[in-house]
Amino acid sequence: MSTDAANAFQRLGGSALGRWLFSRLVCWRAPYFGTIRPTVLRLERGVAIARMDHRRAVQNHIGTVHAIAVCNLIELVAGLATDASLPNSMRWLPKGMTVSYLRKARGRLTAMASVPDVRVGESQDLVVAVDVRNEADETVVRATVTMWLTPQPLG
Repeated sequence: MSTDAANAFQRLGGSALGRWLFSRLVCWRAPYFGTIRPTVLRLERGVAIARMDHRRAVQNHIGTVHAIAVCNLIELVAGLATDASLPNSMRWLPKGMTVSYLRKARGRLTAMASVPDVRVGESQDLVVAVDVRNEADETVVRATVTMWLTPQPLG
């Protein structure tokens, strides 16, 4: 694991303040993620875990967490997990997302992304699995995010 994000999390992620700071830095780099106010809880090769709180700003008309807010959390953890799993010689871009809504999303939600092994140096699709759970540890959303991986251009 040699990415900047993974290295930064390794330095900051050992405390609540460090995880908060790291999460704010991620949102500064990619501002749209700030709309859900995520907290990154774990980031290492092959896995990322983050949570978001249920608050009015992410709520829909029936009082649950809006589906797109959940998708924002899904894309965040999928991207971080992918980034932490690639060498600096590779880059990634989200290509597609498949989402299954299993239950109404209420309360604090925690998403975990799992990244399979990557063939380094080859352009490829990488399918990242994401599971979103509520405070009762029930899966409320299951998703896959397809990432398009390519080698970094030289120079």
